[in-house]
Amino acid sequence: MIMMKEKIIKILLVEDDEVDVMNVKRAFKKNNVTNPLYIAGNGIEALEFLNSEYKTNPHDYPRIVLLDLNMPKMGGIEFLRELRNNDHLKNISVFVMTTSNEDNDKIDAYNLNVAGYILKPLSMDQFMSVVSTLSNYWKLCEFPV
Repeated sequence: MIMMKEKIIKILLVEDDEVDVMNVKRAFKKNNVTNPLYIAGNGIEALEFLNSEYKTNPHDYPRIVLLDLNMPKMGGIEFLRELRNNDHLKNISVFVMTTSNEDNDKIDAYNLNVAGYILKPLSMDQFMSVVSTLSNYWKLCEFPV
């Protein structure tokens, strides 16, 4: 059996709700997700963080964003627009994780090339399953160096 070296991919969670942040951290721990997890409370903080990370090390910045849509200062769709207009960051994989089941939000998100649109599950078991699936997905993905 060939053992694959596990890729260490930095992940940025853009979420303003402390309970949701704690749930993501708990789900990562329970699913043995060892990826470094960074937190931003809104789109402005997220863009500042990503730009700073890219400038510091253009080969090792977060390649995956877990994004809430409803946030203060700069919401998820506005963040996505800014991200996709940034030549250095536009290829980051973004998974929307939101309570919004609005078609307009889904259409806007997919038009901005999200990798997936996930409704926040109501139960912790469902949430654990979502994080496990995402973890398996990004372990399979190859990212440019």
